Amino acid sequence: MRFPGRRKHKHYFPVHARDPLFQVAGVDGPVVRTHVVGVDQTLVDIDARVPDDLLARYGLARGASTVIDNELAIQLYEELLADGRIQYEFAGGTVGNTLHNYSLLADDASILLGVMTDPIRVGTSGYRYLSNTSSRVNLDHLQPVDGPIGRCFVLVTPGGERTFAISEGKMNALRPDSIPAAVFEAASALVISAYLMRGKPGDPMPAATLRAIELAKQHDVPVVLTLGTRFVIAERPEYWRALIAEHVDIVAMNEEEGEALTGETDPLLACDRALELAEMVLCTAGPTGLYLAGYTDDAAKRETRYPLLPGAIPEFNRYEFSRPMRRAACANPVKVFAQIAPYHGGPQQITSTNGAGDAALSAVLHDMAANRYHRARVPNSAKHAREFLTYSSMSQVCRYANRVSYEVLAQSAPRLTRGLPEREDGLDDEAYWAR
Repeated sequence: MRFPGRRKHKHYFPVHARDPLFQVAGVDGPVVRTHVVGVDQTLVDIDARVPDDLLARYGLARGASTVIDNELAIQLYEELLADGRIQYEFAGGTVGNTLHNYSLLADDASILLGVMTDPIRVGTSGYRYLSNTSSRVNLDHLQPVDGPIGRCFVLVTPGGERTFAISEGKMNALRPDSIPAAVFEAASALVISAYLMRGKPGDPMPAATLRAIELAKQHDVPVVLTLGTRFVIAERPEYWRALIAEHVDIVAMNEEEGEALTGETDPLLACDRALELAEMVLCTAGPTGLYLAGYTDDAAKRETRYPLLPGAIPEFNRYEFSRPMRRAACANPVKVFAQIAPYHGGPQQITSTNGAGDAALSAVLHDMAANRYHRARVPNSAKHAREFLTYSSMSQVCRYANRVSYEVLAQSAPRLTRGLPEREDGLDDEAYWAR
């Protein structure tokens, strides 16, 4: 796999060649395989620019996600197509987006668990999903279903607000027996979303998701939950707090979802409260940039070389050069925070924010996978004297997540369509990644 970020030199950590440390000893290094597993509702995003009155005509709540039946979805699609309002149709799903981006960044495998139409016909939603997904995303474990996968209409009104209309098709038909235990044996993370637990009565998807969580915990694989939208969390905040506290290691959210979960409007305070439930928190906060929060051992904390930042927690970034750990692995756990403003102030023109949070999360997953890979290849490295969750410091993970998110904001599709973003700080690799 690639290590996080783009490097000018290939000698930093050989992947296809023998490791120089083992070469001196006359032996080959251990063969290491790692991947990220995700469970998702397989669906296609249909992005359209619409007038305000269209939402009322179709009974859609502004800024919310509304499930619509198949007949209404067909009617909506035909109107958008006839009026020329569709900007693109692209493979979607928050976890599917994240795995695609991860595989593109890491040049490494990921495994998607979900459903897929069987048979697949050219031009259908299933066909579009497959054709827009990285070849490094393993789709071999998808459960065949007789019917369409989901369609998510992303309706952007003149003010830039996004409203979602979801025709679910068979996307919630994933059964628990379609979750193979073997895929968790070498996994770096399991990624799930809040949408998976919100099906109709009788849908097997929630049970399949809990089965995946159970298998991940059996193999000590971190569970990563992305919160979806604020409306999903606001419906049952106590349920989500209990679920996270019992099952989830890492939470990914935006500032609105953070408020729904914790009651805190300030993103920093929302991260602080969320840390009472999880081990690490990623919060994207629009024009404010993004925050990363976690724990480290008091003896392992590292002070920043950057200016100390004001906020609801004074000088909250003092130890942002630390690497996050699970609380149980810390003799004396302390909370650490990092924050970064939007890269270059953000793109001059943002067509859609759809997928930006997924892109940021994919960068975090890449750094976590690099940590597991390096620990397996060089277990005696000083990088692994403690059980860290990431390869890089929290400050550096913020930089990387911010840069990848920018790539999605600068385009019209919710998934990365280009390779790794360039690094532009002028530091050599050792100085850049040693933080």
